[in-house]
Amino acid sequence: MNLARYFGCALLAAGLTACGVPGIPKPPSLNLPQPVTDLRAVRKGDHVYLVWSYPTQTTDSLADRHLGVTRICRNLGATITDCTTSVGQVAAPTLPAAPTRTGSKAIPKMQGTYTDTLPKTLLSNDPAAQMFYAVSVMNENGRSAGLSNLETVPAVAGLPVPADFQAQITAEGVVLSWTEVPHAAEIPAWRHIYRVYRREDGGEADTVAGEMPLETASPLQFVDHSFEWEKTYRYRVTVVTVIHVNGKPEMQFEGDDSAPVKVFAHDTFPPAVPSGLQAVFSGAGQQPFIDLIWAPDTDADLAGYNIYRHEEGAEPKKINSQLVKAPAWRDADVTPGHAYFYSVSAVDVRGNESELSGEARETVP
Repeated sequence: MNLARYFGCALLAAGLTACGVPGIPKPPSLNLPQPVTDLRAVRKGDHVYLVWSYPTQTTDSLADRHLGVTRICRNLGATITDCTTSVGQVAAPTLPAAPTRTGSKAIPKMQGTYTDTLPKTLLSNDPAAQMFYAVSVMNENGRSAGLSNLETVPAVAGLPVPADFQAQITAEGVVLSWTEVPHAAEIPAWRHIYRVYRREDGGEADTVAGEMPLETASPLQFVDHSFEWEKTYRYRVTVVTVIHVNGKPEMQFEGDDSAPVKVFAHDTFPPAVPSGLQAVFSGAGQQPFIDLIWAPDTDADLAGYNIYRHEEGAEPKKINSQLVKAPAWRDADVTPGHAYFYSVSAVDVRGNESELSGEARETVP
C-alpha cells in the first residue's frame, strides 16, 4: 500500500472538514435587487403618483448595497411583461450606512416615488380603459431581477376643475359655492360627484366635508355643518369620476383641485329669539311672585337666557345676575299694585345674544 498517498488524502479530507469549507464553491453573487412587491399607484387629474419600497436584499438574500436606477413601466390596455422601453426612471437612492457590528439594526426601508403625467392622447371615453404600471429596480450594472407587482388606474378622460370656488360664513354653517363643471349626460358605466375637502389651518390631514351629485340643480352650494367655530379652515372641491364595469370592482379617481379658500369660522350669530313667553302671578296668602315660562331654545351652542323687566313707560333692564339655564324664571322682587312687562333673550357660549322676545305682561294685585 502507498502510505504517502493514503496519509495525503486523509490530511486533505481532515483539513477541509476542520475549516468548514464547502465541497462545491458557490458562484459570485449577481447583486440583483429583489423585485418590488408593494408598488401603489393613485391617479389625480392627469397625473399618476407611484410609490414603492426599495428592496433591502438581493435575490441571493444578501444585504443590497448596489442599487441602480429604477425604471418606470407603463402600458395602455394590456398587462406588462417587460420594461424594455420605460416612460421614465428614478436615480439610485442614497443608501444609509451599513450596520457596523453584529446585532445592529437592519437597514431601514426607503421609499421611492415618481409622478407620471398622462398624455391626453392616451385617455379615452371607454370606461373599461386601464393603464398598467410596474417598476423595475436595477443594480449598479443595469441588471434587474424582474418587474414589481402590477398596479392599474383608469385611463378615461376626467372633467375640468370646478371654478369660482367661494366660501361664506352663515349662522347655518360654512356655505361653499362654485360654477357648474361642463359635462355630457351621465351614463350607467360611470358617474361623477363633487367632493369637498376641509383641513384645519396648520393641520396635515384633510377631512371629507361632504359629497354631492354632479347633476345638482343650480346654484351649486354645499353647507358644511360639521366644522367648529373660532377655527380657521382651508376648503377645496374636486370632481370624482366613479367607474363601474360589469364583473369588475368599482374604480374611481379624483380630478384636479379647485383653488383653495381660507375661512375663519368666527361666530357672530346669536341664537334664535325665544318664543312663547308667559307670565303668571302667584302669592295669595304668601310672598307674591311672578313665574315666567317660555319655549326652550334648540340651538346647539346655547349657554342660557337673560330676563328683562320694565314698568309702563320705562326701558327694559336685565334682572338676572347669571345666565338662566332652564326656560323658566321666578321673579320674587315684585310690589303689589304694579304691572310688569317681561321679555327674554337667548345667549350662546360665545356671548352672542339674541333680540328680545315678545313681551308678557302681568299685574301684582
